[in-house]
Amino acid sequence: QVQLEESGGGLVQAGDSVRLSCAASGRPLVGYITTWFRQPPGKEREFTASITWGGDSTYYRDSVRGRFTISRDNAKNTVYLQMNSLKSEDTAVYYCAVGRVGGRAEWEYDYWGQGTQVTVSS
Repeated sequence: QVQLEESGGGLVQAGDSVRLSCAASGRPLVGYITTWFRQPPGKEREFTASITWGGDSTYYRDSVRGRFTISRDNAKNTVYLQMNSLKSEDTAVYYCAVGRVGGRAEWEYDYWGQGTQVTVSS
């Protein structure tokens, strides 16, 4: 099995930058698509960004495109989410998920981390 652990969240100010990490253990994420979801207060989880194993393809929701960058270091079995120009609307619990299929729906993913809270104060 795969275990995922997110880290890097915390309380930040609007305009700040934060890098989240998703470290996988158990086995390498070879061939997996990794996606960051987020769940704002009172809302459902929403797709945020995805990256393929080779890093050749990335996807972003419109509201974060140009501000967030997803990347991975396969040698460390870790996926990152660099978040710049943070807004209060980015406040959410951020979850890392991996799956063989990949997509924008939660059911497409096999493994999930516990999440890390990002709170952006304005």
